[in-house]
Amino acid sequence: MTMEQLIDLRSDTVTLPTEAMRDAMHAAEVGDAMRGDDPTMNRLELLAAEKIRKEAAIFVPSGTMGNLVCLMAHTRPGDEVIFEADAHAYYYELGGFAAVAGLAARLVRGSYGVMAPEDIEAAIRPASPYFPPPRLLCLENTHNRGFGNAIRPEEIEAMAAAARRHGLAVHLDGARIFNAAIALGVDVGEFARHVDSVQFCLSKGLSAPVGSIVAGSHAFIERARLVRKLLGGDMRQSGVLAAAGIVALNDMIERLAEDHRTAAWLAQGLQAVPRLKVQLPPLPTNMVFSDTTQLGMDAAEFLNRMRGLGVLCTSQGPDRVRMVTHRHISAADVDRAVAAAKQVAGV
Repeated sequence: MTMEQLIDLRSDTVTLPTEAMRDAMHAAEVGDAMRGDDPTMNRLELLAAEKIRKEAAIFVPSGTMGNLVCLMAHTRPGDEVIFEADAHAYYYELGGFAAVAGLAARLVRGSYGVMAPEDIEAAIRPASPYFPPPRLLCLENTHNRGFGNAIRPEEIEAMAAAARRHGLAVHLDGARIFNAAIALGVDVGEFARHVDSVQFCLSKGLSAPVGSIVAGSHAFIERARLVRKLLGGDMRQSGVLAAAGIVALNDMIERLAEDHRTAAWLAQGLQAVPRLKVQLPPLPTNMVFSDTTQLGMDAAEFLNRMRGLGVLCTSQGPDRVRMVTHRHISAADVDRAVAAAKQVAGV
């Protein structure tokens, strides 16, 4: 079975650029972006800052680099960052905060990615010759390991306020921030106004082939540019990539609602599979998680059997399966995926 025949629910990172993106990339006017001479990149960065309601923005090759750029621009080696215990920047980014930035991590267990403000404050230790100085709170929205939960602006505000009472800056890993905005029916700036920096991806549900955005104040972005250079993230005629990002921000945000509807249809179908426990957050987006424990198999076996039936998905731990909808997944694909799950379950 070829990749074209498979239903790929592994992630929204598998989205392909639209024809409009390909046309824009082909026609892009380019220059040396590192020197500020690429007009298409300059347009993307201005548009991104406007969309996220921040003063300035820069393009980075990946969300992982974007988060690391922000952590390093806010801190110095030896400082401490407070993460939600399952945060992507802590859990999935190869420990770059420690290996590259030289930062210590302090973890706070939240509920679907939302930390109680009093727990954040309790984690902020006083100045001491024994503790690394706390400098930054890192938030995430939507929260990947929180079952794709969309976190409300007032929850972001409360967590950020707790950090600021102790002089900490606040970074938001908003890889799928537009999914949160669509799910809640609010302007994306309602999240960003409570934090000092934001990273968001162009290459997930928005379907651009490459890239993420880092946004913040003018002063912060000047620091971020230096860190991006240090990490090897400066590029030359990168307007060919920026052109796709412009299409993503202008044309692809509102359609994320379709992915949420498809995910809801998928969740409803999987709930009818005996012994497969669907796990939904308070505010679902485009992710559906299931627990395979009662099927008598682990997630690896479930994934292998699903692949044999033409459906790709991923695991998050020994018994948790994740399926992510995106613009290449139709209602008919969902029906096929549910039928495959039923077959795996022996229905």
